[in-house]
Formats: sequence, C-alpha cells, structure tokens
Amino acid sequence: MKKIISAVLVMSILAATAFAQTDLSGYSAKKIAYGMGVETDAENRPLGAVQAQSLYGDKGALFIGEAENKRLWLTFDEGYENGCTERILDVLAKENVKAVFFVTYDYAEKNPELVRRMIDEGHTVGNHTYSHPSLPECTDEEIYDELSKLHEYISDNFGYDMYVMRPPKGEFSEKVLAAAKDLGYTTVLWSFAYEDWLTDKQPSEDYAYDKITSKTHNGAVYLLHAVSETNTKVLPRVISYWKENG
Repeated sequence: MKKIISAVLVMSILAATAFAQTDLSGYSAKKIAYGMGVETDAENRPLGAVQAQSLYGDKGALFIGEAENKRLWLTFDEGYENGCTERILDVLAKENVKAVFFVTYDYAEKNPELVRRMIDEGHTVGNHTYSHPSLPECTDEEIYDELSKLHEYISDNFGYDMYVMRPPKGEFSEKVLAAAKDLGYTTVLWSFAYEDWLTDKQPSEDYAYDKITSKTHNGAVYLLHAVSETNTKVLPRVISYWKENG
C-alpha cells in the first residue's frame, strides 16, 4: 500500500539532558533568511531548496529530500493554538499519516494534551526553540539555551527526546547549524511554504488545495502552519491527492 512517509531523517536520539557547548567561533554568524523561491527544475523541485541542500546538507540541514524517492515530509509549525491541531490530528489518524510538529515552550506549556497526543499517536515533535527568537541574532550561549531548554522541558514533562529543529522565521547561520548538529539535531527547513499563517486573511479552500498539490515534488518538505483553518479543511483532500499519486 502506498504511504506518505513523513518521518524525518533517522538519527541517534539525544539521551542526556545536560549539554556541553562547543566553540562556535570558527563558524560564520551571517544571517541567512531562507526562502525557496519560485523557480523549479524539470521535476517541479524548487531550485532554491535544491541549492540550499547542496550548500548546507553536510552541515546537518534538510531542505529537500532525494529526487529519486517518491517521498515527502509533512510538517506543521505550532506557534500558538488556534483550535485546529486536534482536527489535524484526527485527519492524520484517519488517513494513517505521520507528521512533524514543531513546537515552542509556550505552545507545549499551554497545550500539554495536544503534545501528548502527538507523541502517543506516533508523530514527531520538533524543537522550534524555547522563545522563538531569530537565532542568528543570539549569542552562542543563547543559541544553545534556546534549543537545550526546550529539549529538557519536553524530555522532563513528556519523556520524549526531540531530534529535529526548525529555526524561527527560517533564519539561520552556519553557527546555528553547527550548534544544532552539536546537540544531535537535524535542522529542518522546507521546500514548500505559502502565506497560510494570517488567521484574518485565509485563502480559499480551492486556492490552498491547488497551491499545495501543484507544488508536489519528490523529496518535498512541506511547511504548513497549524493555525490555518483553510489548511485544516483541505488536508483530507491533499492527502488523498498525494496517496493517489504515489
């Protein structure tokens, strides 16, 4: 049976809750505000994501998967709860699809039942930092703190060790990638995103469905925001499209 594979790269999971910091002075602190752009190759793969993967893949980052594999990653950013996540989880359970949910401390602290459900139902919970800052603007110590404090909170309260992280606003630097890798994390960006996070300016269902499905490509890393009513409503149709197309 054809399945959507949404588990992120297999890695060794962090076992310790105390982290030693590595000297990051040899890494560039230049802020990179990532965006995959609109140009695509013959396989509908965004050139910006392909180029970024080539540049930063060996530094522990994932922007897009391999072109030959008909596989995609379905990920959701959880900045705050807008009443959609429970319904998203219901759809995923019905469709037997696993996803990745990137959470902040504030989200996890206010919505423990939803985080527990994500874990219990086999989804991946990812680190979206403790307080959602621009990581390239942080000091070395602050970068480590933003990742390790949330890691420890989730481990202590849910018995779960995170191993993927997404930098807020898609802003990173080589220093950020190095710190995340040092802590055992893969930094996950995306090869698809669209303006879906404005709750008072939601696109129509037909627009969202066409936008999401028309950008389908092998190795896709989809970023959707879980505050979106439209995403929630079209998710069953989108998953059906992906399954029907292998």
